[in-house]
Amino acid sequence: MFESLGEKLSNAFKRFRNKGKLTEADVKAGMREIKLALLEADVNFKVVRDFIKIVSERAVGAEVLESLLPAQQVVKIVNEELTKLMGGTQSKLTIAPKPPTVVMMVGLQGAGKTTHAGKLAGLYQKQGKHPLLVAGDVYRPAAIKQLEVVGEKLGIPVFSLGDKVSPVEIAKQGVKFAEKKGYDMVFIDTAGRLQIDEALMDELKNIKKAVDPTEILLTVDAMIGQESVNVAETFNDLLDITGVILTKLDGDTRGGAALSIRYVTGKPIKFVGTGEKLDTIEPFYPDRMASRILGMGDVLTLIDKAQAAFDEKQAAALEEKLRKQTFTLDDYLAQMAQLRKMGNIEQLLGMMPGMNRNALKDVKVDEKDLARTEAIIRSMTVRERTYPEIINASRKKRIAQGSGTSVEAVNKLLKQFDQMLKMMKQFSDMGKGKQGRRMLGRMKMPF
Repeated sequence: MFESLGEKLSNAFKRFRNKGKLTEADVKAGMREIKLALLEADVNFKVVRDFIKIVSERAVGAEVLESLLPAQQVVKIVNEELTKLMGGTQSKLTIAPKPPTVVMMVGLQGAGKTTHAGKLAGLYQKQGKHPLLVAGDVYRPAAIKQLEVVGEKLGIPVFSLGDKVSPVEIAKQGVKFAEKKGYDMVFIDTAGRLQIDEALMDELKNIKKAVDPTEILLTVDAMIGQESVNVAETFNDLLDITGVILTKLDGDTRGGAALSIRYVTGKPIKFVGTGEKLDTIEPFYPDRMASRILGMGDVLTLIDKAQAAFDEKQAAALEEKLRKQTFTLDDYLAQMAQLRKMGNIEQLLGMMPGMNRNALKDVKVDEKDLARTEAIIRSMTVRERTYPEIINASRKKRIAQGSGTSVEAVNKLLKQFDQMLKMMKQFSDMGKGKQGRRMLGRMKMPF
């Protein structure tokens, strides 16, 4: 997401970087390029117009024109205004003072509403909540079954009265059931349509009236661009939504919805869906998203992901092994599993500050390669994983056959692992000084 917009904004900023001092004419020319970049990213025209006006007014002020580093000041202003445009600060889900917190999920068919009801419930389950999913979509074939499958995968119960009872009654009974059984969060999956119609909105209004939800979250598909803003505006006018979940941000989307929805509706984006798996949902941070757009990385989200996957005991054991130089292929396998728990590796690379966008285009971390590496190691005996130097030609042939790979692939892994061990030894010998940190930064993991 935002790759094209980020590149175009970066090109616009080059106009400023090439000049020691900026004139109003320089600012005007640069703003024209920024305006075009935003419009091509499918940002709402009114949003672009007002954004450019604000940034231009600030950019021709003393803080830029009289600055020693005017280009950096312009980037700083654009970053600040992008952050404001998307809401300024993170908007959290409201938790009801008296349980249960009732979250009504609404949106058009195909936006990912059912899946994201499950994703949200799973997210809060990890935080110690006891969620209940309510199957309120009685029209779409297999909608109830889909929610039940999602609930089963997450270990979250699903309340259903089948498809012969009215959605309003299902929602009411679902909330009563949660109160009786002690569930502190209820996520109601409602019906969607291929387009907004009167019958859909009347039903949603009746559900809202019946259960008085704490939150009404609109699920919007980022892939439909400008149309998603129109959908958000209509749902907000009729239901007074409390927030938005923007889905499919991992797809080929230009990002206009993320930059327009808050401005047009006045309602915040609270969560974003970043993949197909049930754990690929993140709170939406306007400042972090602005940094990503401008190629500044997103260190805080990277840290959050690392902490979520971090095993303190395992890390302490690893440190001890590195110090004593007893790191084995089993240890490597454990580290690879922990890294994969953090999510898509290409997305993680994109969060790193200073990561060149053009360089990332050629970076393709094939999940199949990771799986092959794992298969090779798991095809070894315990002794072979601990002492890889004993792996001779016949052992390599057996390992290759057992993992469904080739002897060449086994040789490649063993060579890379050996190189990594040598690098670790050098790093250990150097201690924790600057030189050691530089060496660690060059360490190549075998995948």
